[in-house]
Amino acid sequence: MDRALEMSVFTAVVDAGSFVGASETLRMSKAAVSRHVDSLEQRLSVRLLQRTTRRLSLTEEGRLFYQRSKEVLSALDDAESEVTSRTREPSGLIRVNVPLSFGITHLAPLWSAFMEANPQIDLDITLNDRVVDLVDEGYDLAVRISVMPNSMLISRKLVSTRMTLCASPVYLEQYGTPTHPRELVKHRVLAYTDWSGRDEWHFDGPEGTVIARTKARVYSNNGDTCRAIASQHGGIILQPSFMLDEDLRRGRLIELMPEYRAIELGVYAVYATRKQLPLKVRRLIDFLVDAFRDVSWGS
Repeated sequence: MDRALEMSVFTAVVDAGSFVGASETLRMSKAAVSRHVDSLEQRLSVRLLQRTTRRLSLTEEGRLFYQRSKEVLSALDDAESEVTSRTREPSGLIRVNVPLSFGITHLAPLWSAFMEANPQIDLDITLNDRVVDLVDEGYDLAVRISVMPNSMLISRKLVSTRMTLCASPVYLEQYGTPTHPRELVKHRVLAYTDWSGRDEWHFDGPEGTVIARTKARVYSNNGDTCRAIASQHGGIILQPSFMLDEDLRRGRLIELMPEYRAIELGVYAVYATRKQLPLKVRRLIDFLVDAFRDVSWGS
C-alpha cells in the first residue's frame, strides 16, 4: 500500500471530520477511504481514530501522526513544486483576499515585482478585514493575521507581528507616561473594534500575566484610523508592529512599557487545499515568504 496515499487519506478524513466528507474531497469511494485508514492502522498496529455512529475523534497517537503527516505531505508538495517550477511557466488568474491596512502598506508595493517575475499571471486583489470563505467566494489565496490560522485551511506563515503599545510624545507630556498596564484605565485609549481583546488588554510582564482594563475614547474598525489619531496626540493605542514601524522610527509615536509584551500574531498565507495546488498559487506563496523574510518589524 502506498504510504503517502495512506497519509493523504487519513489527513483528509481528519480535516473533513468524516469518511464521507473525505471521499467527496478525494473523489474516492467511502469504502476505499475506510480501507486505506484500516490498512494504515493495521500497519502501525495502533488505533488512530475513535469511531462512533455520530462522530470521529483522534486518539493521542492519531493526533501525533496527523501532525507529522501534514508536515510530510507539505514537504512532498514542496519537493514536487520545486522540480516542476523549473520546467513550467505558471499562468492564469489568482484571486487574492488581503487585510485592508496590511494590504495597502505592505502588500501593494510587492505586486508589481511579482507580476514582472511572472508575466503570465494576472491578479484580482480584494482588500477588506472580513474573514472570507475561500471556497464559497472563489478565492485562491488569502492573507490573514491571527494568533492561529483556521485549522480547516492550509497555511504558511509569512512573518510575525507584535501588538505594540504606544502614544505620541505630545500626549505623554500632557497626560503623563504610564509605567504599568493597570494605569491605562486612567488614559485616553483608542481601540480597534474587531480585536478580540476589546476593553481587556493582556500583557506578559515581570510579574507574569497582567490584564489591563481600559475605557476607550474612540472605537474604530480600522487600525490606521487609530494610528492616525494617536499620531495627532489623541491617545494611546495597541496596534500591530507592521502598522507602527515608520511612526516609531520617526519619533511620531513612542513605545510604552516594552517590558510588558502584548500578544504576538502571525501573518499567514492561507488556502483551501493542498491537493493539486496550482503552480501559480504556489509561486505567489513562495514570493510572499521570501518578501517578508527579513522585515524590520518581524518579531
